[in-house]
Amino acid sequence: MSQFKPYSIYGIIGYPLGQTLSPLIHTTSFNEQNIPAVLVAWPTPPEQVENFVKSVRLLNIRGCCVTIPHKQTVIPFLDKVTDRVKKVGAANLIYWDGDKLCGDNTDVKGFMDPIEKDPLPKEYQKVLLLGAGGAARAAVVGLQLLGYTDITITDIVDNLPKSLADEFNLKTVPWSERGNVDAQIIINSTPLGMLGKYENETPYDAEWFKGKGIAYDIVYTPYYTRFRLDAEQAGWKSISGREMFIGQANEQYKIWTGNDLSDKAKQAVIDALAGK
Repeated sequence: MSQFKPYSIYGIIGYPLGQTLSPLIHTTSFNEQNIPAVLVAWPTPPEQVENFVKSVRLLNIRGCCVTIPHKQTVIPFLDKVTDRVKKVGAANLIYWDGDKLCGDNTDVKGFMDPIEKDPLPKEYQKVLLLGAGGAARAAVVGLQLLGYTDITITDIVDNLPKSLADEFNLKTVPWSERGNVDAQIIINSTPLGMLGKYENETPYDAEWFKGKGIAYDIVYTPYYTRFRLDAEQAGWKSISGREMFIGQANEQYKIWTGNDLSDKAKQAVIDALAGK
């Protein structure tokens, strides 16, 4: 008789969490690799983050993905964080190192993945980054690691980009003037376009796409956002947030298990987004 192994519990916290594919990709890979584990979604209001981390310790939850709006607020409740978290100022992963509850950031690796696999034209050097939250910080770190230095950042909250710009030597522009920025790479790090209440919105008007360039949307549900559709209709290429999502999830899974995600898990996400 084989020995029974109790399931390890992993999770994802954010608020809200209606469209997350983290349970699908991680649990599928656990099953494929015969790891007795499951990842579940825990919608967690901001005022409950501290209590949630206490529950992780009490219940011996083995790890968590962290998403909007908790990537920064979760940090003070952890025992230690990696250099990546210190650089980005945000954590999207909780894991155990012995008896220490730790934070890491895999968004940088996830962001860089599609650009490293299919490098952008060398003449594309001017970047406009829409949004200045935790995901934007990961994008900035990734862009600078890839050699991009001409980066302009903007946010609907006009004073939000300043600290990021000062820290990483970026240009800023008011949100109302974002359409006037000369850029060949435009990145959406806002939730505008995300399935749900923002689905019909876009951070960048269709008529502002001029010439040729790359539109990179970190939103992955739906697969085709208004931002990407408008860009492609204007003759631009686009990168889906799906590639970033799979890349950062693979890094999370590797930290937890030592393995890459199974091919079936990655395909499950592609299939899930095919109809959205």
